[in-house]
Amino acid sequence: MIVGMKDTVKLVGISVIAGCAVFVCTLFLHYNMDLATMKGEITTRAGMAMYQAQVSTGKVTASVSGGCLAATSVVMLLFYVKNYIDSHGRELGILKALGYSGLKIARHFWVFGLSVFVGCALGYGAAFFYLPSFYELQNAGHLFPEIKVRFHPLLAFFLVGVPAVSFSALAVAYACLRLRCPVLGLLKEKHEYKAKIRRRETKDKPFLEDLAESTVRERKTLVFFVTFSAFCFSAMVQMSMSMKDLSSKTMAVMMMAIGLILAFITLFLSLSSVVKGNTKTIAMMRVFGYSYSDCGKAVLGGYRPFAYIGFVIGTVYQYALLKIAVGILFADVDNMPEYGFDFKICAVTFVLFILAYEVVMCGYSQRIKRLPLKSVMME
Repeated sequence: MIVGMKDTVKLVGISVIAGCAVFVCTLFLHYNMDLATMKGEITTRAGMAMYQAQVSTGKVTASVSGGCLAATSVVMLLFYVKNYIDSHGRELGILKALGYSGLKIARHFWVFGLSVFVGCALGYGAAFFYLPSFYELQNAGHLFPEIKVRFHPLLAFFLVGVPAVSFSALAVAYACLRLRCPVLGLLKEKHEYKAKIRRRETKDKPFLEDLAESTVRERKTLVFFVTFSAFCFSAMVQMSMSMKDLSSKTMAVMMMAIGLILAFITLFLSLSSVVKGNTKTIAMMRVFGYSYSDCGKAVLGGYRPFAYIGFVIGTVYQYALLKIAVGILFADVDNMPEYGFDFKICAVTFVLFILAYEVVMCGYSQRIKRLPLKSVMME
């Protein structure tokens, strides 16, 4: 067995993201399917307007949220497959040298799909048990007859079974592609890099600034994770605060909880990979007399601008989504308040984001201090 169960524990982030995606999709798609069976019993004009609005909202929410989280899960899965192959190059090279084909080795990477299956199953189970309460929230105005929760096996298959099989196949295919490199390269743990043509600069940059930019350039995938974590924090927190007049408090709390979980797990995973991948760089900087503060700025500081970019993107995203929902989907619903951009909520969220992000960065700077210099240099 090439990939053990201990390796899949590291994929908890994928399980959480997949679980959140399935949780949201299960709520709205399940509700739409059960609501469709009651369409003939809706007789009032307000009821029909609310029916159309909720069906449209369910489709938009499931497609946008589910699609975004699914794309993030794909990127994270490929990142961990690549990271596993890079860190176990010698073992995999020995197997290839013994005559095992790349496909025969790569087929064991189906285990990475277990994290998706676990996340999807937990997300679907949690959503299914929450459905009765969710139905009551959606029908708070009593515009529809009482809707009973029905089990839809086909929906469960597409939300749990299909993602698990698809992600397992994707992990095997990507591992097979990565294992096409020469055996000697795997044994020496020498990975291919594209030639880079550096532009001429009018003046040399300071070493710490150049190192920070180099760290970011070499780990572009982690830039996505940091940006996405800030995006989740910004979008979900602002959206949940803005929904106090548009929806129930329960929905707002649920949305904020999902956003914070995604934001912090993604940020922790990305920064952990940054610190782990630069342990020798940090050790060499300490040997040459650089302070722990300088090490933290050089290794982690380059990702700070991308976190702010993610916050801005999340702000624009949540405003556009709520504006569309209120202005278009709920245009025919009576007593629906007009939605406008709330600068106060944005400012409060931005302050909270800065505090949370800097606390996490400070924590990882302290982690750099605890790196054992002797053990790193002896590797």
